[in-house]
Amino acid sequence: MKNAIIVGASSGIGKELARCLAENGYGVGLAARRMNLLKELSCELSSPVWTKSVDLTDPQQAMSQLRELIAEMGDVELFVISAGTGFLNSDLNWEYERDTIAVNVSGFCAAVNVAISYLKTRKSGHLVGISSVAALRGDSVAPAYSASKAFVSNYLDGVRQMVHKRQLPIVVTDVQPGFVDTAMAKGDGQFWVAAPRKAAQQIFDAIRKRRKHVYVTKRWRIIAWFLRFAPDWLYYRL
Repeated sequence: MKNAIIVGASSGIGKELARCLAENGYGVGLAARRMNLLKELSCELSSPVWTKSVDLTDPQQAMSQLRELIAEMGDVELFVISAGTGFLNSDLNWEYERDTIAVNVSGFCAAVNVAISYLKTRKSGHLVGISSVAALRGDSVAPAYSASKAFVSNYLDGVRQMVHKRQLPIVVTDVQPGFVDTAMAKGDGQFWVAAPRKAAQQIFDAIRKRRKHVYVTKRWRIIAWFLRFAPDWLYYRL
């Protein structure tokens, strides 16, 4: 049996992906800050399940907790870093910016560090990071969120290059969702909003195919193309 760890499994995409992996024969390590929600989810899953309270706002402690979870599971082939936060913050409230950076940048790096260090020792495996289409351009409504997701995508690209140069059979997948019907989807003007289950199924398909990058849902590649090539005068009018 293959084992996977999902960081951020208590809600949203991470929760649905845990269900999807369990349905497809994976043993699942559930990691998140809210242990009560992990316990509820663990009761739903028919595959072997491990739970661990992991708070990415404290990177050093989170790294120790993830190492403990790996040791409890014995072997882990797949790591999914789905935890994240974000706020509508056009006034640049520092507390919101600080909290976004703490989880989406420092916490994400800490989780990736543990995962890649383990997979390098294991000499194979798969790392998946949940970024966002928001990574492609700055966002006046949520500046720190879009910037943090740009960091996530670029960091994953750097890690992918690193394992390639070392000729390690480790797959690194960057998932860039558009709007998904979770607590993270905030603000007006949302469109093409996907159900978390649909998003999770498309992410699992990308995992199964060992993809380097995927937009979720697939139609968001159209918006991604626009964001990449739209001139500033047009983008700033949106």
